[in-house]
Amino acid sequence: MSGQSCTVTGIVLSAMPVGEYDKLVVLLTKEYGKIRAFARGARRLNNPLMAAVNPFVFGQFQLYEGRTSYTISQASVQNYFSELLTDFEGSCYGQYFLEFADYYTRENADCMDYMKLVYQSLRALLIPAIPRKLVRYIYELKAMVYSGECPQDWEQFESWNADTSTRYAFQFVIASPVEKLYTFTLSEEVCEEFGRIVTYLRRHYVEHPFKSLEILETCL
Repeated sequence: MSGQSCTVTGIVLSAMPVGEYDKLVVLLTKEYGKIRAFARGARRLNNPLMAAVNPFVFGQFQLYEGRTSYTISQASVQNYFSELLTDFEGSCYGQYFLEFADYYTRENADCMDYMKLVYQSLRALLIPAIPRKLVRYIYELKAMVYSGECPQDWEQFESWNADTSTRYAFQFVIASPVEKLYTFTLSEEVCEEFGRIVTYLRRHYVEHPFKSLEILETCL
């Protein structure tokens, strides 16, 4: 309601300059789904919001609700994911995850699981033992499961004669909570097969071109 303030937990999906010193920020929150909010003066040097309203930042944001828009008044950052900002490959993957989430999530919707998926996937990009292309395939598959568009079992792919490990990975990602998604790795061969299936599903069910995916596939 207009004139009230609230605190949300969320992750910054995007931020764009507005006017001379402001930013328009897109937050994915567990309380209200996707929210667009202004960060007044966030581009001024030494502004307390300057570092808090950038892509990848996760934390708590205090919002003031005006008649037509939200304004971010304070932020308490829990994770900047600063490692991704100095890692070109990691940043490319991360930007794709954020754009994918921006496309699929809605305002005033229950996005708790999706927010957790984005957060845990960004964390997984920083784990050397997990190949980043596997993180991408897991993220894409789980995101499509949350959308309700993706098949919820292996039955559709029985004729593919896939490796048993590929089948297990597929079912594991579908059935597991977000916290357990990035607890396994696959051999190079199995990962490629798993990726082909997930890519087939994405092309079939997600009718949207992602600029970040184009950059990812062109540069890496």
